[in-house]
Amino acid sequence: MTSFRFHYATGSTLRWRACTVGVLMALGLPAVADDWTVTTHGTLFYTDDVAIFSATRRLSLDGDPTQPALDKRLTGQGADGVFEPMLNVARSLTSNYGTSTFDLQGQGFVFFHQTRYNQGTFRLEAKQDFSPKTSVLFRYYIAPDMYLGENEVRVPGFHGGEGETAEGEAKPVVLAAERVTSQIGSLRVRQTLTDGLDLRLLGRYGTRRYSEEFAERNLDFWTLGPHLEWRILEPVKLILGYHFERGTAEGQDQPLLADDVSYKNNYASAELEFELPLDLSLITGLHFERNDWTSTLVGDERNGAFETIWQGEALLIYRLNEATKLYGGVQHSSRSENVSPDSILNTNAAIGIQARF
Repeated sequence: MTSFRFHYATGSTLRWRACTVGVLMALGLPAVADDWTVTTHGTLFYTDDVAIFSATRRLSLDGDPTQPALDKRLTGQGADGVFEPMLNVARSLTSNYGTSTFDLQGQGFVFFHQTRYNQGTFRLEAKQDFSPKTSVLFRYYIAPDMYLGENEVRVPGFHGGEGETAEGEAKPVVLAAERVTSQIGSLRVRQTLTDGLDLRLLGRYGTRRYSEEFAERNLDFWTLGPHLEWRILEPVKLILGYHFERGTAEGQDQPLLADDVSYKNNYASAELEFELPLDLSLITGLHFERNDWTSTLVGDERNGAFETIWQGEALLIYRLNEATKLYGGVQHSSRSENVSPDSILNTNAAIGIQARF
């Protein structure tokens, strides 16, 4: 990661500040500080399965842990290198009501060889710090046209088994690129309970819209959950979180397609952050997720099925100086279903640099 902080005051900037201050004063919200921040970072990864790399990367409290439903037939697509760039532009204003921060962030995954998996995401945030103990954050997130793989298009009435219907008729096999666009709005409220102990409440609502061939998978979902951040000792911080999520797909009302990806999801996460000697920091995490598919359609492979995911990760950070950090880390996940004896494994290794100017 690379981070830049700068302040400037050109003529146009001074006019913009004067206008902003004037508006705030007219509203009774005099601004006493006005800061711009530009942050950028780049990380290099090695992944042993490009098909589930992004799902592993986003399985975190601050990410999108309930990624789109991924059929097992789409996994095992081989290893690759990945470059992750990120750019964040933020502006903070201080008024009688506290500090307001607005930021826009763009992030991408650029694959070295399997470029069809390239993708980008965008995030817009507005945060209001009413006091050092209380804040509210609104976030809008979009991941457009994400490629999942070449999947089998469901044909009405043909869902009896591999290669044939329940009546033994030949099953037409048509493959198409499965893509999905996710949009999520979330609200987070943070309250300090006591020194070193913060409680955050998360609520979010989102949609996933698939390419036309897989439109029965279009779904709406909502999420609720608490996060707890505890400074156990000065060099040790513990972060705990739980989410419950419910997703409802259009396929639940289309029995001829027998492809309902509706679900109930339980997600739990624990992270420990350690400040070590020799300018080192260590962040470790363990995440668990269970998807209970709620399909009741005859012939649907998800009827009566559930999926469990375990993921562990570690990140070591070395501070060269106050402005520059080097880091390296590893993630490993295991996905399993009650209808299959095999687990789907994924390992990602990363190195990077962060600098502040």
